[in-house]
Amino acid sequence: MQSKPMVNRRTFLETAGVAAGAAATAGTFAHPAIGAVKGANERINVAILGPGGRAQEHIRILGRLKEETKLVDIIALADVWDGNDEVKRGLYPSAKKCGLDPEGKDKDRVTKDYRKVLECKDVDVVLIATPDHWHAKMSEDAMLAGKDVFCEKPMTHTIDEARKLVETVNRTKQVFTVGVQSMADPRWREAHAMIAEGKIGKVLQGQTSYYRNSSVGQWRYYPLTKDMSPKTVDWKMFLGTEFGLAPDMPFDRARYAQWRCYWEFGGGMYTDLFVHQTTHLIEAMGVRLPRRVVGAGGLFFEYDGRDVPDVATVVADYDEGCQVLISATMGNDVQLPELIRGHTATINFDRNPAGGYSVTQQKLEGRPAPPGANMGEGGDKFTPEQPKEDTRALWEHFLECTRSRNPETLCPVELGYAAIATVNLGVRSYREGKAFYLNKEDGSVVDADSAWAARWEERSKLRGKPNHVMGWKAGDTGSLLEPPAYQKLEGAWVNGVDPAADA
Repeated sequence: MQSKPMVNRRTFLETAGVAAGAAATAGTFAHPAIGAVKGANERINVAILGPGGRAQEHIRILGRLKEETKLVDIIALADVWDGNDEVKRGLYPSAKKCGLDPEGKDKDRVTKDYRKVLECKDVDVVLIATPDHWHAKMSEDAMLAGKDVFCEKPMTHTIDEARKLVETVNRTKQVFTVGVQSMADPRWREAHAMIAEGKIGKVLQGQTSYYRNSSVGQWRYYPLTKDMSPKTVDWKMFLGTEFGLAPDMPFDRARYAQWRCYWEFGGGMYTDLFVHQTTHLIEAMGVRLPRRVVGAGGLFFEYDGRDVPDVATVVADYDEGCQVLISATMGNDVQLPELIRGHTATINFDRNPAGGYSVTQQKLEGRPAPPGANMGEGGDKFTPEQPKEDTRALWEHFLECTRSRNPETLCPVELGYAAIATVNLGVRSYREGKAFYLNKEDGSVVDADSAWAARWEERSKLRGKPNHVMGWKAGDTGSLLEPPAYQKLEGAWVNGVDPAADA
């Protein structure tokens, strides 16, 4: 039997050098300052582009930070819809919530044209919470205007947009982050530190899910109101047709308020839900851009005029020699366990962040076991301290980064690129009926072929060694097989000669 690396929280933290709680408690994350530009007591002014449903939580958090610290303030807003006091969203209701006066002193700062907001010299940070198809354009425009950017997920609508956004961030040196709430959870970084130390052996597979259910259909719970009309909504700006963002089409309340249901503006569960799970899972595993992706599923249930499927699965394969599985349905909310499988152990993440995660050792005996024999239960438990509010923790760390000019936010642009590339290829695979390869060097996408399988088969024939994930420090630990003695008898008989005659 192969020996297995045992792990418990005390010995792991000693060997990996990870501070308790993965250096993350109550929303404070350690990072090195890189030449502070703003003084510690200088206020950071924020502008919000797209104060819809998700942005209301940002407004609440920023308002709280303003009350408590006096070091942050919302000074400008842009939205294409006048808004509605009943649903408490849109331009004017949000302006009131932020204490802005759209009829008086803040007239030029409460607008339907986001470009006017970017012209405000005293805006330091822009929050982008618009529909997905606007994320890349607004992010680029904001950074070129000298603003730091907090962009809601998904980072962009397409892979090409994501690759170009990485270039823009690197060129402008603006601080950029993607608003994936779960990245405030320290479990992913702590788990990766453990993986890099070889504590679960060769990493083979990660799986995650985002199952939901609704009696009215996903995203149809965003209300349509009679006052949503071409008179109150700048439909031309919403579409962004003149910028090449979406095709021209007649105004439709559902396509405006429930845009996640339509391909022109979003990607359904792939981009609205899968990005959450994919981002933190690949951070924990230590992979980024996939090499081969296939997507499956269908619109099997929600026949209400939408485009996006209600059942979907994405499978992504990586050059590091591992796989990610992301799955969901919008008609049943029983989840798949979220876990990472290594050769010598499994990391199983509790659905409740406060529940932490467990590490269960594998029993390596060289004989088969029946399906379902191991459910990954038990093992050593790890419960790093969680921030009280994930969105607040994201903002606190991001604001620290803007002051210190540190680009290493909790979800930097490269991680955002990797997540959208994975799920976007899943969308393309589902819609086009193909598997795809991603060229990591230039971001190009081509149809998959037999080369992927052939590559790994060749390595097997040559008796090669496994590839490993980012940061791997453990050499061959938990990564090699121990062939039984009788395996020496294998080999082709050439001219009737036994290859194992001398075995």
